[in-house]
Amino acid sequence: MDDKADLFVEDFSLLIEAGFIAVKQLDEMSATRIFQAAQLLSPTSTAPQIGMGYIALNKLEIKEATRIYEKVTQAEPDNYLAQTFLGICYLLTKGKLKKGESIIEMATKKSTDPTVKNLGAISLEWAKTELAKKSKGPFFGSE
Repeated sequence: MDDKADLFVEDFSLLIEAGFIAVKQLDEMSATRIFQAAQLLSPTSTAPQIGMGYIALNKLEIKEATRIYEKVTQAEPDNYLAQTFLGICYLLTKGKLKKGESIIEMATKKSTDPTVKNLGAISLEWAKTELAKKSKGPFFGSE
């Protein structure tokens, strides 16, 4: 079995990309299976875990997504994509809006990845224009 798995190791990043595409297409079952397959190919990689957190985040399972991203950021403190996603989770958690903004700002400043910078900028803009208004309302309560 290991010999067959070795044939696909070079396809690891392709699996990760395919998993994110499946999430965007709202195909949770395929996305989950793809990320699980990627995890089997590279058991120590956090990329499949980030994907599983992304599935949870898209389903608004904020506690599960937060748990996953906290675990990833503990394992890889310099993983700015996971930090940004964790910050987004906090943006959506009652009483943690400011903490989420702070995490995203820090990750955006430290990262050199344009994807992380863009995700962070969009998230912060969303927090300032939409979530800050709603944090005063009945759903989130005041911070």
